[in-house]
Amino acid sequence: MNSHFEKHILCIGAGYVGGPTMAMIAHKCPQYRVTIVDINPERIALWNSDHLPIYEPGLDEIIHSARGRNLFFSTDIEKGIQESEIIFVSVNTPTKTFGVGAGMAADLQYWEKTARQILKSAKSDKIIVEKSTLPVRTARAMERILFSENNGVHFEVLSNPEFLAEGTAIRDMESPDRVLVGSRQTEKGLKARQQLVDIYANWVPRERILTTDIWSSELSKLVANAFLAQRISSINAIAALCEKTEADVSQVARAVGMDARIGSRFLYASVGFGGSCFKKDILNLVYICRHYGLDEVADYWQSVVNINEYQKEHFVITMLNAMFNTLAGKRICLFGFAFKADTGDTRESPAIYIAQRLMEERAELVITDPEALTNAKADLKLSDGDNVRFVEDPYEAASGSHAIAIITEWRQYRELDYERIFRSMVKPAFVFDGRNIADHRRLFETGFNVYPIGKPALTHL
Repeated sequence: MNSHFEKHILCIGAGYVGGPTMAMIAHKCPQYRVTIVDINPERIALWNSDHLPIYEPGLDEIIHSARGRNLFFSTDIEKGIQESEIIFVSVNTPTKTFGVGAGMAADLQYWEKTARQILKSAKSDKIIVEKSTLPVRTARAMERILFSENNGVHFEVLSNPEFLAEGTAIRDMESPDRVLVGSRQTEKGLKARQQLVDIYANWVPRERILTTDIWSSELSKLVANAFLAQRISSINAIAALCEKTEADVSQVARAVGMDARIGSRFLYASVGFGGSCFKKDILNLVYICRHYGLDEVADYWQSVVNINEYQKEHFVITMLNAMFNTLAGKRICLFGFAFKADTGDTRESPAIYIAQRLMEERAELVITDPEALTNAKADLKLSDGDNVRFVEDPYEAASGSHAIAIITEWRQYRELDYERIFRSMVKPAFVFDGRNIADHRRLFETGFNVYPIGKPALTHL
């Protein structure tokens, strides 16, 4: 083992959080050796190749700058645990699909296996850093597993939630709003916390590194996401009202957002929020509140999720109503399948729900997306009778369709030649803009019937 590195850092889990976070630490800190391990050999092979398993602007350059120098990807988890002083745990914590808390609580089976593996393999003291999005008081469960055997090894568990937004993860890590590190308030806990603070202090200004107790750190992550999701659900609830009253939701959002107390971010009405965190974290919050008997608090946060589910269904109903109450046999082209632009991630994407509902209505689907088609195929679990095609080129995808539904706000969908698209479509041609990114007036003048979110429709019918 090379001894010229100051620290040996391990990350267990090579996904959307572990990969970029560790790449940034390695990129900024050539004095540390950083190893990322995962049980999935195909994923590790991709991290070691020219085709990374995730798309994230700027990630390729950072991986290439550090890989083989002080950044390594491996499937040997046991060796990684033995050789590292600091271990980040960044394994998947999906919402439970079974048993107590199904649909609400986090499924901690992968996370618990990891804790047991650390206990089994560790021969020297370790600092364990929770990096997965986890329910509150998970650190306590981690400690209970790690302290279950008195084998002379001391573990200190820290909470270091990530606040990355996919699509801007590299920028978010290069210059974060804040880095949060929670620890036990014991002498050893505070010492371990300082070691993690020292890693981030290599490039993050010290005043942006926030230190707290471990429970506050865990809860802050859930609450930050819940507040952001709440803003989206709030503006989406108002969007439905705008459609009925002929107000324009973007003008309302602008007026509201200029209030310094409120601010303009996360006030864009759309077809609904997606991604791996918002829904999962709010449902976690709901579950914790119910667990402590705080039913009114739980109901309040549950309503944020309910509005988001309503928004997706409302979009489908708008399509049905506009297209003469039948979609059977009509070809509908989905522009975008990722949950947001600049990522290939489709977890909880509104596109999944909308595609499934359109299939129920017996529509013919054509799906296009610059980065997410592989994930889209996996998400829809198609069988032989399903009338769905996946087409890379948006012009080819739209050709011969009755309607286009813009689901992801990719920049290229703003800049397409919609006159060319209009000529290739069945008339009357419809655009349902689930992100309000297109030039609606111009689309209308081209001949489209245009249905934005939270604004009056522009129709020739």
